[in-house]
Amino acid sequence: MTELRKINIDGTEYEVPGDYTLMQACEEAAGAEIPRFCYHERLSVAGNCRMCLVEWVGAPKPQASCALQVKDLRPNRDGTPPNIRTNSETVKKAREGVMEFLLINHPLDCPICDQGGECDLQDQAMAYGRDASRFEENKRAVDDKFMGPLVNTIMTRCIQCTRCVRFITEVAGVEEIGLAARGEDVEITTYLEKSLTSEMSGNVIDLCPVGALTSKPYAFNARPWELDKVETIDVMDAVGAHIRVDSRSGQVLRILPVENDAVNEEWISDKTRFVADGLSRQRLDRPYIRENGRLRPTGWDEALALAAQKLKGDPEKIAAVAGDLCDAESLMALKNLMDSLGVKNMDCRPAGSIMGDPVAGGSRAAYLLNSTLEGLEQADALLIIGANPRFDAPLVNTRIRKAWLAGGLDVGLIGTPVDLTYAYEHIGTTPDEIAKLARARKGFATRFRRANNPTILIGEDVFSRPDAPQILRKISALSSKYKVVREDWNGWNVLHKAAARVAGLDLGLLPGEGGLGTQGILDGARSGAIETLYLLGADEIDTQGLDKAFVIYQGHHGDAGAHVADIILPGAAYTEKSGIYTNLEGRVQMSSQAVPLKGEAKADWAILRALSAHVERVLPYDSLEALREKLFTDYPVFASFDHAPGAAGGADFDLTTIGASGDVSDAPLMSPDVDFYMTNPVARASKVMAECSAIQADVAQQEAAE
Repeated sequence: MTELRKINIDGTEYEVPGDYTLMQACEEAAGAEIPRFCYHERLSVAGNCRMCLVEWVGAPKPQASCALQVKDLRPNRDGTPPNIRTNSETVKKAREGVMEFLLINHPLDCPICDQGGECDLQDQAMAYGRDASRFEENKRAVDDKFMGPLVNTIMTRCIQCTRCVRFITEVAGVEEIGLAARGEDVEITTYLEKSLTSEMSGNVIDLCPVGALTSKPYAFNARPWELDKVETIDVMDAVGAHIRVDSRSGQVLRILPVENDAVNEEWISDKTRFVADGLSRQRLDRPYIRENGRLRPTGWDEALALAAQKLKGDPEKIAAVAGDLCDAESLMALKNLMDSLGVKNMDCRPAGSIMGDPVAGGSRAAYLLNSTLEGLEQADALLIIGANPRFDAPLVNTRIRKAWLAGGLDVGLIGTPVDLTYAYEHIGTTPDEIAKLARARKGFATRFRRANNPTILIGEDVFSRPDAPQILRKISALSSKYKVVREDWNGWNVLHKAAARVAGLDLGLLPGEGGLGTQGILDGARSGAIETLYLLGADEIDTQGLDKAFVIYQGHHGDAGAHVADIILPGAAYTEKSGIYTNLEGRVQMSSQAVPLKGEAKADWAILRALSAHVERVLPYDSLEALREKLFTDYPVFASFDHAPGAAGGADFDLTTIGASGDVSDAPLMSPDVDFYMTNPVARASKVMAECSAIQADVAQQEAAE
C-alpha cells in the first residue's frame, strides 16, 4: 500500500496516498471541486489546459493539480504539512486568466452547437469567465476535418485539450488522431484526413469538452433538455455495457455510455452508440401471414390461431431456435412452451455448437468468462485461441490492451493473425499448436508457465467446429498443466458474441434427449423431417432452403428470419422492453424500457403466453412479474443481479471432464470473416452502420492491395 502523506487543504489537514495527484487529494479527501479540460481519469496526464490550477503556499506560482503528486510536495519550513488552497483569490484570478485565454479564439456559437446544455466550457465559463471579451483582434479560424461518418468536426471550437488524441492512441490503440503544427497554429487532425477506422472512435465525442467533436448522425436533431433519458443494457455483443437511451416522441435519437467500472468503464463500441437509426427502420409492427408466396397483414387472433394449429402436430416434427438478442424471460417462455408440447428439438446456440453439452464441461464455469472483465487486468499471460476480441467484443479488447499497456501482460495467439491493437506472439494457426505449446520450453510457453495468473480466452466459434471436443480436450490439458484454474483464480474464459447466449445456456434451452440442435434442425427443415420451425429472433442462422418447413418467425425487424416466414409475430426491440440479460461473465443485468412498442407489436414473453393459450398449454404466468418469480424459483442463478461469479463460481469446475480424446483437424483456428457493423438485425437496418461497413470494406481492400 502506498505510504500516506499529510497535506493541508483549505485549512484542514488530511492523510492521503503519496501517489495521489493534487487534484485527487483535493476532490476525494477535501471534497473541493477542481475544474479541468485536459485531465481525464482514464487517460494519461497532459497538463496542457491549466484550468486545474491550485495555490501551493510558498510556491512562486499556482500549480497544475493534475500533474503534481502529493509525494512531490515538500513540507513547510517549520515541518508542518504543505498548504494547498483551492478557493483563494490567487486561484480564482489564475483560473479566470486561463478561461480568458481559452475563449480568445472560441466562437460564440452556443445557440447552434450540439454540445449546448452539456458543455464543460459553458459551465466553467459561467464560473470563471468575464461578461465581455477584451480580445479585439480577429479570432483564429480552423478548417473542419473529415473523420468519417460518425464524428462531426467544428475545429474552430477546439481548445487543444488532446483528450481525443490520447484516447484513440491509448485506449482504442489506433493512432489515427494527432496534433499538427505548433503554438497558436496547432490543430487536431487525422492522417491526410482519412476516416477513423477504430471500432471505439465514437468515444471521442463524449471526451471532447467543448463541442469540437460531435455526433454526426445526431447533429442538429435535438437539445438535451428535450430528451427522455433511460438507463438500460446494451445487446450488440455479450459484454452487457451500461448505456443511456435518449429519445423524443418515442424515437431513439442517441445512445450514450453509463459509467460502470466492473463492465464497460465509461466506453461503448461504435456499433452500440450509432445503431439508433436501425431501431426505426425495417420494423415489424403488425402480424403477417404468407399466402400464395406473399405476406399479407392480419390480426393477432388469426396469426396465433394458425401458429397454434401448426404447433399441435407431431412434436418430433416441430423445432425452435432462439436468436442472439433475446432476453431471459422470452427464452424461458419459449422453453416452457416447447416443453409443454413435448418438443425436444430446440437450441439457442450457433449451428453445430457443443457449448453447454456434457462433452464441453458439466458446470456453468465451462462457458463463462471466469476471470471477469475487471479480472482480465490482473492476468500476466493470456493465450487467445480462435478468437478476435477486437471485433467479437471490443470492450474485452480494451481491457486486454489496458493490461498490456500497464506492462504486465504477455499475449499469445493461436489462430489466424489479426490486428488486436497490442503486441502478441503468433504461436500458430492450427489446433495442434495447443499440444505443442504444452510441450514447448521456450518463447511464450515459458512465460505462460511462469505466470502468476495464466489466462486462456477461447473463441465462441471453436465450439462449432467438428473437432471441437478434441480441441477442448487439448485446451483443458494445457490449463491443468499450467494451473489456469485454481482456488483463487479461474483463467478459463469463453468469449461469447451474443447477448442471449449465456442466459440460454443457463436456462438449458438445448436439445432434449434425442432432440436436434440448430444444425440438425436446419437440415431437418430442408429435408422435410421438421415440418414446423419456430424462430425466436433467430436471424443469424442459414435460412436458405427452408421452404419445405412452415416457419413461424417472432421478432422485431424484417431480416433473414422474416424473409422465409409463413407467419410473422411482431415483438419488441431491446429498447422497447424491460428484460433480463446475462453477460459473458455470468453477470445478470436488468434492462429498462426506453420507448414504446411499435404499432401492434407485443412483448415477446406475452406473445408466447398468448400462443400457449391457443395450443391449450397455458403457461403458469400472466404477467411479467409472475414470469420473473417463476424464473427466479426455477433458476436461482437469475436472482443474483450484477454479480460476476469469477473464481468462486468454479468450485465444481473439473477440467478433466472437458472434451474428448481424438485427433484434431489441420483446418486453421479462426473467427469467421464477419462484418463487425452487420452482425444483427438492428445493425443491418441502420444506414449509419451500412456506411461504416462500406468504409471498413474499402480499408480492407486497400490493405489487401498493398
